[in-house]
Amino acid sequence: MKQTEQWTSKLGFILAAAGSAIGLGAIWKFPYVAGTSGGGAFFLLFLLFTVLIGLPLLLGEFVIGRSTQQEAITAYKTVAPNSGWHWIGKLGVATCFILLSFYSVVGGWILLYLFRSATGQLIGEMQAYDKLFEQVITDPVLSVGAQFVFILLTIVVVARGVQEGIEKANKYMMPALFVLFLVLIIRSLTLDDAMKGVTFFLQPDFSNLTSESVLYAMGQSFFSLSVGVSVMVTYSSYLAKNESLPRSAVSIVGLNLAISLLAGLAIFPAVFSLGVEPTAGPGLLFIVLPSVFAKIPLGGLFLMVFLALFLFATLTSAFSMLEIIVASLARGDMEKRKKTTWITGLLIFVVGIPSALSYGVWSEMTIFGKSIFDAADFLVSNILMPLGALLIAIFVPLKMKREVLVAEISAGSNNGKRWFAVWLLLLRYLAPVAIIIVFLDVIGII
Repeated sequence: MKQTEQWTSKLGFILAAAGSAIGLGAIWKFPYVAGTSGGGAFFLLFLLFTVLIGLPLLLGEFVIGRSTQQEAITAYKTVAPNSGWHWIGKLGVATCFILLSFYSVVGGWILLYLFRSATGQLIGEMQAYDKLFEQVITDPVLSVGAQFVFILLTIVVVARGVQEGIEKANKYMMPALFVLFLVLIIRSLTLDDAMKGVTFFLQPDFSNLTSESVLYAMGQSFFSLSVGVSVMVTYSSYLAKNESLPRSAVSIVGLNLAISLLAGLAIFPAVFSLGVEPTAGPGLLFIVLPSVFAKIPLGGLFLMVFLALFLFATLTSAFSMLEIIVASLARGDMEKRKKTTWITGLLIFVVGIPSALSYGVWSEMTIFGKSIFDAADFLVSNILMPLGALLIAIFVPLKMKREVLVAEISAGSNNGKRWFAVWLLLLRYLAPVAIIIVFLDVIGII
């Protein structure tokens, strides 16, 4: 059955897809992963991976979804019937399930900070933000309760159908996020020792770079673009046939890189000015941001608005993760969709409880030396997403007809055919080879 729903415009699709990508990946995760993986050297690698591997893969997922007009699992079955290739879609669904289970924990933290900000409890002259963050994440009732509320918000929206809501809201929220980021950057850059942070972020220093940092850079490029999990297969299945896929992909990558750059410029100057370690980890955003806003006139108000927008960016990503699971199970049946959304969402919440407790009462429990939260993050970002990306890079050139690829890349654009050969070359050879080499290096074979 073909999709009956469609995005109302190309801008709506681009902002919705960017909203899926621009969430925790670019705003929360990028600064702390860059901080722990070498700063400028990491950013350069992230940039190269995003353009040379992430972009071709994103376009590959677009081609699968738009050409079949089907959600993830059925799309692979349509292209390669009577084969096992549909397991790529199933892998994507499973990955999104695990990803949303720990992603919702951070969404809960944002909700708690937004509540504190709205009630005037967040910004204060004597506030110790590192201790406040520790208090939030170690309290089992607060962290699990907030995670539940975040999942509940996601369920309510997805159960009603997300296209109309996401598309309309993104047209206002994403530009507002950019504007607030610029305000934050201007303030960060005027702090004492701010340029040390800019140097750390933008000047590559390869002396501290490890094979694990390279894997993190590649994983981050997949995480921040939502590739490798077939979310974009489902999203592009709602796209009209006359829209240009390459232009849409380049726009989404451009927005994503811009947000990552803005996040780095907002965070690292403040990190060095305030004497916080850039390797502070997942809490970096929750410790540094309030410290910066505390120094801005009307900082409490700005922080509350930013947290609200940050919550929205996080929710739009959560919608897309739940959407791929629900779309694969409900197959267009609206009544079944509602029931499936509630059951799936509540199951994800239950699976995510150990991650919510991993900084508090279950902090002693580790998996391969990592907390439950960090282990789930590592599994998704550095194993499942690259594996999914590798399989998609093999699938598109191997199983899809060349004339279908040409038609999809060329539709709505005069430049599509010109870039077709370059895209196919990067997808067929560079993407698989790069993914495999980094994997082999990390496990010690090369």
